[in-house]
Amino acid sequence: MLAAALMLSLAFQAAHAQGQVSPYTVVVPVSDTTEGQRDEAFGTALSQVLARTSGGQDLRGKSGYAEALKGAAGIVQQYQYQKNAAGPGLALQVTFDQAAVQRTIAQMGVAGTAGKPPILLLVRDEDGSVLTKEALAPLSQAVAARGYSVVLADPGKAAGGPSVASADPEQIFNLAKQYKTGLVLLGQMRTGGADWNLISGGPQQKWSATGSDNSALFNDAGNALADRLGKQLNVIGSGNVDGKLWVTGVTSAADYATLLATLRADPMVRNVVTLSAQNDGMMLGMKTALPLGNLAGSLAATGRLLETEPHAGADASLRWVH
Repeated sequence: MLAAALMLSLAFQAAHAQGQVSPYTVVVPVSDTTEGQRDEAFGTALSQVLARTSGGQDLRGKSGYAEALKGAAGIVQQYQYQKNAAGPGLALQVTFDQAAVQRTIAQMGVAGTAGKPPILLLVRDEDGSVLTKEALAPLSQAVAARGYSVVLADPGKAAGGPSVASADPEQIFNLAKQYKTGLVLLGQMRTGGADWNLISGGPQQKWSATGSDNSALFNDAGNALADRLGKQLNVIGSGNVDGKLWVTGVTSAADYATLLATLRADPMVRNVVTLSAQNDGMMLGMKTALPLGNLAGSLAATGRLLETEPHAGADASLRWVH
């Protein structure tokens, strides 16, 4: 048991060392290490995870909710005790099995946020340096609380990367290749506030906030980001839409095969046919459940394709990343 617990603890630490913050992991205070207190903490932790991964919905009135909390121990993937950073005493860090949580949400008849790509956080301090994992912890937690996972830009490699003021398509392309996501939040801290730029497959969304408390600024930014992404990614499909999609950057037979597999795996895509090819570009005939513009934004969020300049005769244009 001790060896297994140690392995789980090391696995958890390794995941966080890579800058990942999971919505399936929470920390709750406990008064002691007894089994009863631990089971109660598991239930409290699961209630938070269910709220996160259902996009902040109130599930308390849903059939099966109370039973799920009572059986929370059965879907715990790993846990460990630690010093309570928010006050005196102990805390319990709990990670739940992702698939089990999503099944629980689905059984309540609620759509979860599984399958959404992580959000890359690249935030600069007033002097232009890239903020570290420790400094960005409040922002990571605010994003995770809304059901999204995050990955943090490597401060040692992002010095010359995009910023709020300047984010060109080639820089975003390179980030998508490196971090495997098309969702990027750029931030610039300044005296008395912060500026933000959300890049999520479509037009860049910029906003500013004022305040002297960085934790409050980060919390507001996490909620603002989630609200914007919710409008973009949670589009409900209906009917059949015919259109044409232009994709560039297809340089090999392997690229072509993977591109088609990626498109056909999307639940909003009903059918794909190749209409023509020119250099590294392909015109595809699409039958989808969404207008091509909405579908292109959703595909770009994955980081495997990014939106690019319009192409004659196409309803939407994308660039193949990887």
